[in-house]
Amino acid sequence: MRSFNLSEWALQHRSFVWYLIIVCIAAGAFSYVRLGRDENPPFTLKAMVVQIAWPGATVEETMLQITDRVERKLQETPWIDYLKSYTKPGSSTVFVWLKDPTPVEAVPDIWYQVRKKIGDMRATLPAGIQGPFFNDEFGETFGTIYAFTADGFSQRELRDHVEDVRSGLLGVEDVAKINLVGAQDERIFVEFDMRRIAGLGVDPRRVVETLQAQNAVAPAGVVQTADEKILLRVSGQFVSERSLEEVTLYADGRLFRLSDVATIRRGYADPPQPLFRFNGQPAIGLAISMAEGGNILRFGEAIKARVAAIEADLPIGIEAHLVSDQPLIVEHAVDGFLKALWEAVAIVLAVSFISLGLRAGAVVAASIPLVLAIVFAVMDMTGIALQRVSLGALIIALGLLVDDAMITVEMMISRLEQGFSRTAAATYAYSTTAFPMLTGTLVTIAGFVPVGFARSSAGEYTFSLFAVIATALIVSWVVAVLFAPVLGVLMLPATARKHDRPHGGEGRGTRIARRIVGGCMRYRWVVIVATVLLFAGSIVGMRFVQQQFFPASDRNELMVDLNLPQNASIYAADDASRRLETLLAADPEIARFSSYIGQGAVRFYLPLNLQLPNDFFAQSVVVTKGLAERDRVKARLEQVLAVQFPAAVARVYPLELGPPVGWPLQYRLSGPDIEQTRSLSYRLADIVAADAAVENVNFDWGQPARTVRVEVDQDRARRLGITSERLASTLNAIASGSTITRVRDDIYQIDVVTRARDADRTSLDAISSLQVAAENGKSVPIAAFATPTFALEQPIVWRRDRLPTITVQADVVGGAQAKTVNARLGPRIAAYAETLPAGYTIEIGGIDEASKRSMRSVVAVLPMMALLMLTILMIQLHSFARLFLVLSVAPLGLIGVVAALWPTQTPLGFVAILGIIALAGMIIRNSVILIDQVAENQAAGATPWDAVLTATLHRMRPILLTAAAAVFGMIPIAHDVFWGPLAYAIIGGLLVATLLTLLFLPALYVAWFRIAAPAKTA
Repeated sequence: MRSFNLSEWALQHRSFVWYLIIVCIAAGAFSYVRLGRDENPPFTLKAMVVQIAWPGATVEETMLQITDRVERKLQETPWIDYLKSYTKPGSSTVFVWLKDPTPVEAVPDIWYQVRKKIGDMRATLPAGIQGPFFNDEFGETFGTIYAFTADGFSQRELRDHVEDVRSGLLGVEDVAKINLVGAQDERIFVEFDMRRIAGLGVDPRRVVETLQAQNAVAPAGVVQTADEKILLRVSGQFVSERSLEEVTLYADGRLFRLSDVATIRRGYADPPQPLFRFNGQPAIGLAISMAEGGNILRFGEAIKARVAAIEADLPIGIEAHLVSDQPLIVEHAVDGFLKALWEAVAIVLAVSFISLGLRAGAVVAASIPLVLAIVFAVMDMTGIALQRVSLGALIIALGLLVDDAMITVEMMISRLEQGFSRTAAATYAYSTTAFPMLTGTLVTIAGFVPVGFARSSAGEYTFSLFAVIATALIVSWVVAVLFAPVLGVLMLPATARKHDRPHGGEGRGTRIARRIVGGCMRYRWVVIVATVLLFAGSIVGMRFVQQQFFPASDRNELMVDLNLPQNASIYAADDASRRLETLLAADPEIARFSSYIGQGAVRFYLPLNLQLPNDFFAQSVVVTKGLAERDRVKARLEQVLAVQFPAAVARVYPLELGPPVGWPLQYRLSGPDIEQTRSLSYRLADIVAADAAVENVNFDWGQPARTVRVEVDQDRARRLGITSERLASTLNAIASGSTITRVRDDIYQIDVVTRARDADRTSLDAISSLQVAAENGKSVPIAAFATPTFALEQPIVWRRDRLPTITVQADVVGGAQAKTVNARLGPRIAAYAETLPAGYTIEIGGIDEASKRSMRSVVAVLPMMALLMLTILMIQLHSFARLFLVLSVAPLGLIGVVAALWPTQTPLGFVAILGIIALAGMIIRNSVILIDQVAENQAAGATPWDAVLTATLHRMRPILLTAAAAVFGMIPIAHDVFWGPLAYAIIGGLLVATLLTLLFLPALYVAWFRIAAPAKTA
C-alpha cells in the first residue's frame, strides 16, 4: 500500500492550495497591523509589600511586635521563596518574594492568601497600629509621564489644573490608571505659643476637643410633616483658616479667640511629601498606565492628542512637559527591529538567489512571506506582541525557516537534473526528505524547549523566543511540503543542467570536496583526535569568556541615585538633589532630567529596579542626547559626585534589561546580633573592595543615628499628674504636629495640624523648658520631672528570613562583568565565611544570584529537552549507533562559540546561553539529514565507504546553504546589545559545527562501523 504523499496531494489540488496561500497572506497582513507593539516582553514581578505603622514605637519595639510577628505568619505563604523586611521607628515593611517556578496564574490567589493571613492576625498586633497596607502591583508600568510646571501660580492652583487634566485623560480609551507625582497636600497649621497657653492656663487637649466637636459632621435629624420631609442641619463646620481664627475658647472664667494663643496659617505638608521636579523646576507629574491588551502606539497618539487639546485651555504660565514617552520609544525600538528583520530577509533572499539561481531562489523567497504571514497570525491569536524578544526571535527564525524550503528545492533540482518531470521531482522530494526534515525541525524546536519552559522571571521574559521560533519552524516545514512543491512546479524549469558539471564529469569544486572528505575518512583518527583536542581547548577557553546575566539597556536614560545617611531628613535629600540638578542643567549633552526626592522614580520602564519612599533618598532620571553621550555623561557624573557628594552613596547607571537586579555585586551577611553582624560586614567589605574591578563599595544599612531620649522620673511625674502617654502626645504635638480634624475644601480634605511655633519645635535646647499640661489643668515644665539625653538607635533594620542582614553592595568598573568578578571573589569570600561564628552566614546576591536562579530553571528543563530529542531521533534512526553518531557532533559547536566570543570580548549572557543550548538542535538537524542519506545510499546498494562519501557530497550543498542562511541572517542583530552575544555564539558555533558535520562526522562514522578504506587507484 502506497503511503500518503502530501506534496502529491497538493499538486492534485492546486486551486485549493492557492486559495490557502491567499488566505494565509491576507490573514498575516491583517494580523501584522493588529499586533501589539511594546519595548520589552511582559513578565510577572512575584513580590508583594505589606506595610504596618505603629506611631511612637522604637525600632526594636516595632521589629519585635510587628515585623517579627508578620514574618512568622507570612512564612506559611505557599510558594514563598524568602521574606525581606526593613523596620524603622514606628514603621514595618515586609516584602514577600515568591519562588521563580511559581505559576503566574497562581500569583493573584497567593496575594489574596497573604491579605487573609494578615487580616486574621491583626487582632494580635499592638493597639494603635495603622494598616496593614498592601501593594501587589509592583509590575504596573506608567510608560507615559507628564510634568506640569507653573510660573506665577501657587502649588494649589497648579494642582487644581492638573486634577482637571487628570479627569480629562481618564476618558481616553485604554487608560488604566493615572497617579499624581509630587503633589503636596495642603495643611492648616495651628501653631501654639506654648508659653502664652501655659500663662493663660489653657489645656491644649481641651482646645483640640473643642475644635473637633465644632467641626464634626453628625446627623441632626429629620422633621417629618404631613407634606414633606425636612432635613435639619447644624452650622459650625470649618470652611477655611478664618473659621478657625474665630473659634472662641473658655478658660479661667474668660473667653478668648483661638487666634489669641495660636498663629493660624495655610501651607503645605511639613516636612514635605515626596517631591518631584522637572529640569530643576517644581512640578506635579501625571503618571499614566495603559490597560492590558491595549495598543501602545495608538494609546500614545490618543494621550498626546488629548493633552494638546487640554493644554490649549490651560492659563498662560502652566506648561506640560513630556517626561517619559514610552509609545515613542516603543515605536523607535520596533522600527529598528523591523528594519533589522527586513535586512535579514534581504540577506537570506540573497543567499537563496546566489546559491540556487533565480528560479529556485524565487521558490525559497516566496516561502518567506508565507511563513511570516502565518506566524504573524499565530502571534495575534496568542497575544504575543512585536517587542524586543519576539522580533529577535523572528530574525533568528529567518535563517532556520528557509532550511526546509531549500532542501526541498535542492532535491527537486537534483531530480530534474536526472531527467524527471517537475511533478515527479516534487513528489519525490517529499517521499525522501519530508520526514528527515520534520525530524530535524522537531529536534531544532526541542533545542529551544528550555527557553519556553524555564519557570523563572528570566524565562517568562524570553518565552516568546521559544514560541515564535517553534511556530516559524513548524510552519516552515508545512510550507516546504505543501506550498513549495506547487510553487516549484510553477517556477522551476522543465529541465535542469547538472550542478558543477559543464563537461559531463565532476566539476572542480566537487572534486576538491571529494578529496577533502575522502582524506578525512582515510585519516579518521587524526581528524577525531584533533577535533577532541579542539573541544577540550574550547572548554578551557570558556573560562576566559566574560560572563553576564542581561546587558544594560540601549536607551538614553541614566539613573542617578543619591543615598544619604539613613537619619537624613528629606530637606537634606532635597538640598543634595538641587545641587545635582545644577550640574545636570549645565551639561550640554543632557536633553532633560526629572528628579524624585524622598522616593524613587515612578516605574516608567518594566525592568526598572523600583525604590520605595525614604526621606534620605533622591533619584534623578537623566535623558541624554544619544548613547555615546550617555556614556560620557555617566563618566563625568561619577567623577563629580565622588568629589562633591562625599556624604552620599551616589550611583550612576543605565537602565537594565531583563528582570531588575539593582547593584550588580551584592553579598548578604546575616546573623542574630545586629552589632556583631555590622562588625563582620566591615571585613567582608574589605575583601570585596580589594578587587581592582570593584568600585563604590557600600552597605544598605548599619550606622546608628542620634535620638533624644526623655528619661522620665515616674514617681515625680505621677505626683504632678503627668503620664508618659501624656508627655509623648505633647511632644509629638509640639515637634511633629497632630492632625486633629479636617477642613473640607472643594474636592480636597485639608488636615488641621496643631503644633508649637518654629522656635519651640526646631531647637533641642527648648525641649527642657516646654510646658506639659497636668491632670489638674496646670502646666509643668519638662525639666521638673524628666531629663532629655542623647542616645544612639538604628534608624532602619533590614532583615531577611527573620535575621538581621547587612548587604555589602558594589559596582564594577567599566568593561568588567559582575559575574566574572563574582567568580574571582568567590574563593576569598567562601574562606571568610568559614571563619564566621556559628549562626552567621554569607550569601551572594545581585547578578550572580539572579543568573544562577534563572539558569536553575533552564537546567531543570534540560532532561525534558534531552528526552524529546532522543525520542524524535530514535523514531527517525531506529539505531543506537546512529543515534550516538548524530549526538556526537552537537557539543562541538562550543568550539566555534568560544572562537567567536573570546577574541571579540563578547560576554556570555543568559540569552546567549539559551542560544547555545538551542544550537545543539540546529547542529543535530544537519547530522540527521546526513546520516539518513547514508542509510538511504546503503539501502540502494552502495558500498559502506561510497555510501558515506556520496551522502556527504550529496548533502554538502543543502547543509552549507542552510547554514549560510542561518549565519548571514544573524548579521543584522549582531550589533544589538541584547541579541549580539547570541548572534556571535550561533554564528561561530554553527560555522564550526557545519564544517565538523561534513568532515568529522564521516570520519567518526567509518571509524565507528570499522569501514575500511578502498585501495587507492594508480
